[in-house]
Amino acid sequence: MDAGRVKKPEKGYTLLIISISLATFMSALDGTVVNIALPTISEAFNVSTSTVSWVSTVYLLVMAGCVLIFGKVSDNIGFKKVFLSGFLIFTIGSFSCGFLPDFIASFPALIGSRAFQALGGAMITAIGPAMVTAFIPMEQKGKAMGVVLTFAALGTAIGPTIGGMLTQYLSWNWIFFINVPVGIVAILLGAKVIPHQDRREGTARLDRAGAALIFVGLASLLFALSEGQTLGWTSPTVIGTLILAVLTLGGFVWCELRSPDPLLELRLFRSRNFLMTNLMVILLFFSFAGISYLLPFYLEYVQGYNPSSAGLILTSLSGAMMVGGLLAGVLYNRAGGRPLCIAAGIAVVAGYFLLTLIRMGTPTGFVVLCLVLIGFGLGLMLTPASNMIMNSVGKRYQGMVSSLTSLERFAPMTMGIAIINLVFIHGIIAVASHSRITTDSPAYVRTEVLVAGFDLAFLFAFLVGIVILVLAILARQETHPDYQAGVEETAAALIP
Repeated sequence: MDAGRVKKPEKGYTLLIISISLATFMSALDGTVVNIALPTISEAFNVSTSTVSWVSTVYLLVMAGCVLIFGKVSDNIGFKKVFLSGFLIFTIGSFSCGFLPDFIASFPALIGSRAFQALGGAMITAIGPAMVTAFIPMEQKGKAMGVVLTFAALGTAIGPTIGGMLTQYLSWNWIFFINVPVGIVAILLGAKVIPHQDRREGTARLDRAGAALIFVGLASLLFALSEGQTLGWTSPTVIGTLILAVLTLGGFVWCELRSPDPLLELRLFRSRNFLMTNLMVILLFFSFAGISYLLPFYLEYVQGYNPSSAGLILTSLSGAMMVGGLLAGVLYNRAGGRPLCIAAGIAVVAGYFLLTLIRMGTPTGFVVLCLVLIGFGLGLMLTPASNMIMNSVGKRYQGMVSSLTSLERFAPMTMGIAIINLVFIHGIIAVASHSRITTDSPAYVRTEVLVAGFDLAFLFAFLVGIVILVLAILARQETHPDYQAGVEETAAALIP
């Protein structure tokens, strides 16, 4: 992105960071806040559980398909226009999700409103890290990125808790209505504090072929992975969408390598550090999502906790994540990105390893220790890894790479849930078949089989964690010369 002439913000950097954090928090929150209310929505509209799952699925598909597109658009027209337009769409979509389906008694209206809301969510999610990189001075950048990314991860983690409270004490509609006042505040605040940028000279037209291919490819891939367990991995629908995903994503790579102004500059991945750091983030969210999905089942089915107590235990992960993220923001400028990533990788690997040791009757304190290590490691790694990615490319690619890091936060989560859950289920089937255990076997025997399934899933996550740590050790922190010049120019214009 070419920052051009940047006008001085009126209220300083704190309000700008708050504005960006609101955006990343709300868009991440709405990716998970609905899940807990799906049974209630299913009863309200008298639809099946597979049909009501589209309330969550359509949000994810639209977000995944559009986030790279809006990252490129922001490079062309500036962050402020994309941010304000995105939050306006997100707010209108949120109100429509809560109001329109009941008003016209139509479940499809909820799906359509949810897709519209996701369009705005993709716009504001795509550019959060890039706005920090472009507008915040170097001495404050680590702390600012730590706050923004911590709130993004926190939104994903606490979504089910907030959704459950709103659904239980108000109604499912308030899951969406709660976004409206937040959206209005964010629009007014963003209009005042986000700097204006001149349009980049020589702006190319949007790569429409690449945009269409990446939208269809990512949407097809995530649909197949999210619905594979429900429809069956050998069903014609799942196989067909996987084939479509392979063809369209392959076409996207071919198209981008030949485009004069691509939607995603794939040649950036020729850089060893850029490739390894992005892969590290992808695997981090991939493994974290699978573990987060399975842990409630372990706490309820093996340890015997009720849903409320299980949710309370899981909040230790969110709390540790926030502490790790804020600490990373404070330490980034002093310690550098690589040492923090290595320390975070050690914490994640230790947490995953301890999970492989849990059994029936494992003390709650031990489970909480596992969650604290994993959450702290996740929070500690996000800020330095994201900064290392953003700093390694020139200023013209800031919006593009920002959208890439946003995509790497939520797309691997769907893949992680699907694949780690697959390991869990097939582990149970293999152990039960080998030991000739049936539904008539004693309850404690069936529970032991469940524990074996969890063991295999946690072991898989532990192996992924080792890869994450190795990548953190091998990665190096580099600053692109073009990016450094852009930072100095922008910071000089912004410092009061």
